[in-house]
Amino acid sequence: MTSGLRAGGDTNIAVIGALVADAARCRILLALDDGRVLPASRLAAEAGVSPATASSHLGKLTEGGLLAVQARGRHRYYRLAGPAVAQLIEALQQLAPPMPIHSLRQHTRAQALREARTCYDHLAGRLGVDIMAAMIDRGQLSGGDGTFDPDRARHDKPTGYGHDIGYALTESGHTLLTGFGVRLPPHRPLIRYCVDWSEQRHHLAGALGRGLLERLTETGWLRRAEATRAVHITDTGREGLHDVFGIDPPSP
Repeated sequence: MTSGLRAGGDTNIAVIGALVADAARCRILLALDDGRVLPASRLAAEAGVSPATASSHLGKLTEGGLLAVQARGRHRYYRLAGPAVAQLIEALQQLAPPMPIHSLRQHTRAQALREARTCYDHLAGRLGVDIMAAMIDRGQLSGGDGTFDPDRARHDKPTGYGHDIGYALTESGHTLLTGFGVRLPPHRPLIRYCVDWSEQRHHLAGALGRGLLERLTETGWLRRAEATRAVHITDTGREGLHDVFGIDPPSP
C-alpha cells in the first residue's frame, strides 16, 4: 500500500532548467532583474519576440513561479516573483559564458553593466563592489574583507544573497548611514551580500544594500538607464562618492 505515503521527494530542478533554457525567456528575466514592474508589451520588445510569443513565455514563467503578474485595467504587468529569483539569475550569470559582442553598441552596453548596475533592489557591478570595499577599509563594516573565496567559507559561492560571512555594521558605519540619510527598509536582515558575477567580489545586499541604492538615486548621484539594468553616475555623483565613500569611479 502506498496511498498513505506523502507525495514528493527530491526537488525537480529540471522544471526550472526548462524555463531558463529559452533565450527569449532569459531576456525577459534579465529585463526584470532590477526590480522593475513592466508591461507585457515592453517585455516582448526586450525579448525580441511578437506579443503573442511573449504572452506564451510570460505564462510559462508565471506558472513556473519565476514571475508575478498584476492587472492594471486592460494591461498586465510583470515582476520577478521575489529575491530568490534574482539570486537564481545572478548565480546563472556567474556560471554562464559571456555573450559574444559584435558591435560597438553591444560593447558599450556590456561595459556599462559591469561598471554599475542594479541587482534586484541593490547596487552591483564595480561601483557596488567598490562601495562595500571602501566601507570595509574605513572600518564601517567588519567581519570580512569583501573577497570571494569559496574555500574559506562553507557557502561563499556564486549562489547570491549570502550571509555566511558575518559582516556587521560598526559604530562609524551607523554614523555614515545617519549622516548620508540612508533609510533602512524594515523587516529585512540588515546585511546580506552577493558574489558579484562580473567582479568576483562581494557587494552589499539586504536592507543596507537597498537603502544605499535608494539614497544614491534620490540624491541624483545615480541615474538608472531606461532600457537596461545599467546605472550611470552623474557628475554630482562622482564628487559625492569621493567625499562620502572615498572612491573615484572611472570617467565615462
